[in-house]
Amino acid sequence: MAARFSRFRFATAAAGCFAGGVLFASGMDWTKISWAQSTTGNRPAVALRGPANIDGVGSFADIAERVTPGVVAVNTTRSVRPRATPRGRVPQGMEDFLEQFGGPQPRQQRGEGSGFVMSADGYIVTNNHVVADADQVSITLSDGRVFKAKVVGTDSTTDVAVVKIDARGLPTLTIGNDETTRIGEWVLAVGNPLGLDFTVTAGIISAKGRGQEINLPNSGNFTISDFIQTDAAINPGNSGGPLINMRGEVIGLNSAIASQTGFYSGYGFAIPITLVKNVTDALIKEGRVRLPVMGVSVTRVEPEDAGINGLSRVAGVKVLGFNPADGGPAKEAGIEVGDVIITVDGKPVERVSSLQRIVRQRRVGDRIPVELMR
Repeated sequence: MAARFSRFRFATAAAGCFAGGVLFASGMDWTKISWAQSTTGNRPAVALRGPANIDGVGSFADIAERVTPGVVAVNTTRSVRPRATPRGRVPQGMEDFLEQFGGPQPRQQRGEGSGFVMSADGYIVTNNHVVADADQVSITLSDGRVFKAKVVGTDSTTDVAVVKIDARGLPTLTIGNDETTRIGEWVLAVGNPLGLDFTVTAGIISAKGRGQEINLPNSGNFTISDFIQTDAAINPGNSGGPLINMRGEVIGLNSAIASQTGFYSGYGFAIPITLVKNVTDALIKEGRVRLPVMGVSVTRVEPEDAGINGLSRVAGVKVLGFNPADGGPAKEAGIEVGDVIITVDGKPVERVSSLQRIVRQRRVGDRIPVELMR
């Protein structure tokens, strides 16, 4: 008997307190991912150059001069307690003598990162992993002034943080729209890599919607997965710095690099500015983040999944499970394990990252139509 495949529609409530984005299954661990914190013969050669004043867009030099004042260096200190020396690894009879002094004393660990000014009154955005667990945070402006900073709020699932300094009249950066950017567009990365303050590097947008392909340190089931990939050089210390388009607008927050060595190897990743803006606004206003989730664990659709579900092309995401396992909006709406989600809120779902992007544009409590194949 030939199998019959039907198309179902469900309305799900994107409800619940924010814990991250739509859950996703980890992809291939094809290279090491780390945070970006601290021709021969007679063939003609073509010299490649960046654009200069195209359709009113400034040159690299013009943009760098305009945006650098709004970029900051973030320096942190953390108290790290060394591991206690196991008994038996010190001279015999000395264990009790050493323990009376309280064991190993904490040491100060220093960290470096980047950030940018989001408001003239001192609010600055950076990465969560730059300031997480820091005892002290200081901000150095491009004019050399140094300020002590207060951490306003952090969110580990999106790797975004906001700090505040006591200053007025600061130069700010213009927020752009990452959704309208295209693969192949020129971008600049500005930050403080390897202790080299206010460094500018250039490249292009290499890809968008990167997610399952990369496994970030300390990432979990709720981690937002929708990165802009660039080949602009990003190194440790660039974390928290802006990714700038050719209009001088911020379209991403530089966060991680793909490398076997921990240094630049041609792949860098930035958090889309639309997500960063939502998170920073929430942190400033409420001190916490509440982004909507459907409560599903999903993975990309493979060719065999598309064939089984009667899809004309390989697109959509497959439901692997639910969170919480015994309930949640998606399960309550009738979605089942094995379903392939193809549209949400009337928009096509191409991959896991596009599903997250669609859902996070709604508010907690909204009801959204979900179209799927079963």
